[in-house]
Parts: sequence; structure tokens; C-alpha cells
Amino acid sequence: MKTQTEDILTKHIEKRSKCLVYTRVMGYHRPVESFNIGKKGEHKQRTHFAEK
Repeated sequence: MKTQTEDILTKHIEKRSKCLVYTRVMGYHRPVESFNIGKKGEHKQRTHFAEK
């Protein structure tokens, strides 16, 4: 059984494009896709700051 989100994504597949995610590392910005396996794992474990 497909969820509503999956249904929408498959319906509009031709309109989708790749999204590059950048993060600040050692004072400059780098795309996450260029990270090695270990750095990608560290990036997934980060907690994001949310101002209240």
C-alpha cells in the first residue's frame, strides 16, 4: 500500500531534480555528496539548531 507522499512523488517524477546539500566544514561550504563514508555518517548524526 502506497502512502500519499509516495503517490505524489511517482506521479510527478518528470518534474523532480537532484538537490545539492551544502554544509559548512572547517570555515567553508562543501557539498555533502563529496564527503567520504565516515564524514557522511557524522553529518547524519548531527543535531540541528532550532531557535525557540
